[in-house]
Amino acid sequence: MTMPVRRHRGGAMQDRPLGWARNPLTEFDQLLSEMSGLIESTVGGVAPAAAWTPLADVTEYDDAFHVEIELPGVKSKDIDVEANGQELVVTGEIKEKERKGVLRRSTRRVGAFEYRLRLPGELDTDKIKADMQDGVLSITVPKAEVAKPRHVEISETSESTESSG
Repeated sequence: MTMPVRRHRGGAMQDRPLGWARNPLTEFDQLLSEMSGLIESTVGGVAPAAAWTPLADVTEYDDAFHVEIELPGVKSKDIDVEANGQELVVTGEIKEKERKGVLRRSTRRVGAFEYRLRLPGELDTDKIKADMQDGVLSITVPKAEVAKPRHVEISETSESTESSG
């Protein structure tokens, strides 16, 4: 069965069958790879690979921020978590596996990664906790006491004295 294909205005056929969803992030990654290859060939030698940013979720609670970063296959010893003021920096490296046989396709990221996050307000950097489980790094960054919201009671005053004129 043949698949229908789209034609560009110039008449050239597109390499994807109709109905395939385009993922702009994948296309952007391919563009970055091609650009870095072009730079390597222009400069000569091997240029240092640029760090990439892993996927993450950030949740704010009344007393803390919770950050979950996806790092499948990474050991906790290969990750460094630093807090400086309001900035949280997670760096590390995913090492490429030694393979036997011919690798036909690879879409997994390898190499150095870096995740930077600037959090609002004052943080208690002495009490930051990090935990690695099932390929997800969970970091809890407590807010400083001055940054936590507090409830203010409103007192009622009665107007018992009326001014006479």
